[in-house]
Amino acid sequence: MDKKLVFCNRYGVEEYYLYDPDRNDLSGWLRSENGLDVIDPVAGWVSPRLGIRFDTSGAVLQLLRPDGEPFATYTEIAQQLQQAQTRAEQERQRAERLAERLRAAGIDPEQV
Repeated sequence: MDKKLVFCNRYGVEEYYLYDPDRNDLSGWLRSENGLDVIDPVAGWVSPRLGIRFDTSGAVLQLLRPDGEPFATYTEIAQQLQQAQTRAEQERQRAERLAERLRAAGIDPEQV
């Protein structure tokens, strides 16, 4: 991680954050005239570039959008994707059933 910080400092990265989930420990650095300087304190820090807030007051780091709402976790996003895929499949099956009913009634659903 030290090499990554040196790289980021050398190549003009504006903000650099390092999070240890085992210790719920967040460190941050912000670009100044002299390079990357430590953000102290980082608890409750709001990124000037991204506008997001870093909240370490709970058991795990929580990232809050500029509107104050938390970002969805990977698990939440995966669940939302699965639900959307399930709904899409249900809609596809429904459309196919309706098309079959039209065909049974002598109507070509491709011509409607």
